[in-house]
Amino acid sequence: MERFGLDSKDRLRASALLLILLFQVTERVAGASSLYPLVVSTWPFLEAVERAWSAANNGYSAVDSVVEGCSACEELRCDGTVGPGGSPDENGETTIDAMVMDGVTMEVGAVAAMRYIKDGIKAARLVMRHTGHTLLVGEKASAFSISMGLPGPTDLSSPESIEKWNKWKENNCQPNFWKNVVPANSCGPYHSNGLLLAAETTCLGDGPRRAVELRSNHFGLHSHDTISMAVIDKFGHIAVGTSTNGATFKIPGRVGDGPIAGSSAYVDSDIGACGATGDGDIMMRFLPCYQVVESMRLGMMPKDAAKDAISRIARKFPDFVGAIFAVNKNGTHAGACHGWTFQYSVRSPEMHSAKVFTVLP
Repeated sequence: MERFGLDSKDRLRASALLLILLFQVTERVAGASSLYPLVVSTWPFLEAVERAWSAANNGYSAVDSVVEGCSACEELRCDGTVGPGGSPDENGETTIDAMVMDGVTMEVGAVAAMRYIKDGIKAARLVMRHTGHTLLVGEKASAFSISMGLPGPTDLSSPESIEKWNKWKENNCQPNFWKNVVPANSCGPYHSNGLLLAAETTCLGDGPRRAVELRSNHFGLHSHDTISMAVIDKFGHIAVGTSTNGATFKIPGRVGDGPIAGSSAYVDSDIGACGATGDGDIMMRFLPCYQVVESMRLGMMPKDAAKDAISRIARKFPDFVGAIFAVNKNGTHAGACHGWTFQYSVRSPEMHSAKVFTVLP
C-alpha cells in the first residue's frame, strides 16, 4: 500500500476494513447455504423431492434439479397419474404433458399430448434448450424427442391403465367429459344435439349469464394429478417443473394446465415460485400461478397470495377441485386448496428428510 502513499495507520485501517468486508461476505454465503437448496412439491412425492434436493445439494442447477425430481416421479408413476402407465383417455391411450421453466431467463419448454415417449420432463427441457419454441405437441413432440436422443417409441399403457379403461367401458363410459351431446349415457359416437339446453340464468347487471357446470364427479386425487415442483438451488436461482398424464378418460387430444406456464407452475427468481394441481380445465382459465407470483411481487406473503388465487377461481366455479403451493425467494412457503385436503412436500438443509405439510380446504 506504500505505492498509494498510505502511512502505517492508513494501512492498518485499510486492513481492518478489508477484514470486515470479508467477514460480511462470508456471513452472507453462510446464511444462503443455510436456506438453500430448497425443494417444494405438490403431494407427498417424497422420493421425487429427495432426488431433486440431492441434485441441488450436489451443485446441479435449479432447472436440472427440477428435471431430476420430476423424472423420479415419472419413473415411480406417482399416484398412477404421472409418467407412463396411467390415466387412459377415451381410446385407452396414455399421453404425457410436461413443462419446465427457468426463473432466471424466464425460458419455458413444454410438451403436450405427447405419445410414445415416457420421459416427459426431459422432453420439455430439450424443447427449452434446443429450440426457440415454448410448446410442442402430439406425435411431432414425440418425433422431436427421439431425434434429440430420448428413448422411444414405446407403449405408454400398462396393465393397470388397460384394466381401468375396460371397466369404464363396461360402465357405458361414465363419467365422461362430454356435455350437450347425444347419446349422453353411452360410449358414443357423440353428436351435437342441435339444441340449446335450458340453463339457469341470473341477472348480474349486464344481462343473463349461464350458470357454471358442476364437475366434482370428474376430479379426485386418483383421477387427475400433477407433480408440480419448485427448486431453489445453492445460488438462489429458482426453477419449476411439472409432469402429468392428464385427466382419466379425457377426450383424445385434450391438453390440461400441466404444460401451460402460469397455470400449473410459474417462477421468477427475483420473486418466488408457484405450483398447482387439480382440475386443469378450470384452473388454466385463471393462470393461478402467474397470479400468485405477481401477488408476491406486490408484497403479499405466500400464504395470502395462494389463498387469493384459489378464492378467485372458487368465486366463479364453487365446485372446482384444486390446490396451490407458493414459495418466495427467501424460502417462505404456504399452500391453499379448495374441494379437497391438499398436501405438499418440502426439503431444506435444516431437515433430515422431506416433510409433508397438510392444508385444509
